[in-house]
Amino acid sequence: MKRTGFIAIVGRANTGKSTLLNALLGEKIAITSKKPQTTRTRITGVLTKGEDQYVFLDTPGMHIPKTRLGSTMVKAVNGAIASVDAALLVVDTGYDPGDIEEDILKKLANYSLPVILVLNKTDKTDAARIGETIAAYSKLQDFVSIVPISALKEDGVDIVLRESSAFMRESAWFFEEDALTDQHEVQIASEIIREKLLRLLEDELPHGVAVMIEEFKESKSGLSIRAEIFCERETHKGMIIGKHGALLKKIGTYAREDMEKFFGVGVYLDLWVKVKENWRNNEFMINSFGLRRDD
Repeated sequence: MKRTGFIAIVGRANTGKSTLLNALLGEKIAITSKKPQTTRTRITGVLTKGEDQYVFLDTPGMHIPKTRLGSTMVKAVNGAIASVDAALLVVDTGYDPGDIEEDILKKLANYSLPVILVLNKTDKTDAARIGETIAAYSKLQDFVSIVPISALKEDGVDIVLRESSAFMRESAWFFEEDALTDQHEVQIASEIIREKLLRLLEDELPHGVAVMIEEFKESKSGLSIRAEIFCERETHKGMIIGKHGALLKKIGTYAREDMEKFFGVGVYLDLWVKVKENWRNNEFMINSFGLRRDD
């Protein structure tokens, strides 16, 4: 008897939702960084074990939007919540719930969704603080279960998966047995480049940077990819390129290495940097970058 469960992974920015998704799947399909709002769109991860197919929807960090891009990201969260069987609320252990967590729980309650509370980053705190966090959240709602984990160290992730099995329902699978994600290869390549930008750039730049794949060609020798990096200011362009092009070369080298590992073939990567002022408030540009995904 085949079973399927759609489960949203939700929470405020920078709680480790994408790290948890990758740990659950045993493969890296969502980019990660220490900077908040790394995930911009809903990302689907698929895990098939025996007769059960788990479909996890990783969502952008919930926040108060200040741009059209921010509003699009919040819509992606709302869209995911409206289309699942249950949710994993991922929180940073050691911090009490705030307005964002309370708002998320209200949204989940509106859809009568069962919720597992996932206390992440337990490796950075102690047992006493974990207990205090559990007590604080327990006052807000009766959770299906509360699971302390360290997604980075993959500690407790198996328990999250075991608890999630309660949300499986008899249904035909929506994906092939060997499917890992519904992301197109072009989107994956774009996100790999953006991850390297996030990790190598200054704090003020990442939110104003986007990547568009202009060419993605397959041949017997491998992949040929041409990508354009968009930023909002001329000064940012210079920072991305670096002195004598050193930083852009480093971004390209790291991205190419990850792409070759993921796609399993050689990759020729050509990067260009362009300026598009205030693109985060430009609806056309947001759509062009494939960031509108709130269905």
